[in-house]
Amino acid sequence: MSEVVNDLAFQRMSAAEARDHRAEVEDIFRASYVEAIDSGEEFESPEAFMKRFDAYTDPSRASGFELVMARIGEHAVGQTWGWPLGPRSQWWNGLRLGTGDLATFTAEDGTRTFALSETMVQAEFTGHGIARALHDDLLGRRPEQRATLLVQPDNRRAYDTYRRWGWARVGVLTPSWPDAPTFDALIRELH
Repeated sequence: MSEVVNDLAFQRMSAAEARDHRAEVEDIFRASYVEAIDSGEEFESPEAFMKRFDAYTDPSRASGFELVMARIGEHAVGQTWGWPLGPRSQWWNGLRLGTGDLATFTAEDGTRTFALSETMVQAEFTGHGIARALHDDLLGRRPEQRATLLVQPDNRRAYDTYRRWGWARVGVLTPSWPDAPTFDALIRELH
């Protein structure tokens, strides 16, 4: 294991606590997605990202939201977050399932599926196992049966990493966010 990972400390946050760290959340995003931001695509802009973050942590809809921030000393170097999907969740809207019954697959009750929304590590700290440590710390404590995430099919590095970590593709989905690309939807059993 990398010496960097041995120096990591994790800070777990609720939605309200995450909002108190909004500036750090944006700083991590800016230092993690440099190329995506430079692409000029509106969906990848810091403003669009922070608008999504604000929606995810909105007190009226952030039930169960959890963020884990990785720190080396006082310096925040990575983060991951998600939330359990409730009965009125819109996460699955637009899902085109590869096989199986869509209504059964997308039936949520708040305890079945955890949506892993973001995992990112500042570019200068990649390659040291921080993303995996964040991923495992967050998901290792979740009580849900399974987790889901969305990944761009052409993001080979992330896609291959998730596959190595036990994720499997179940279909494709285009979120309702403005300018959102079409993602592959992945699933991983948690228990």
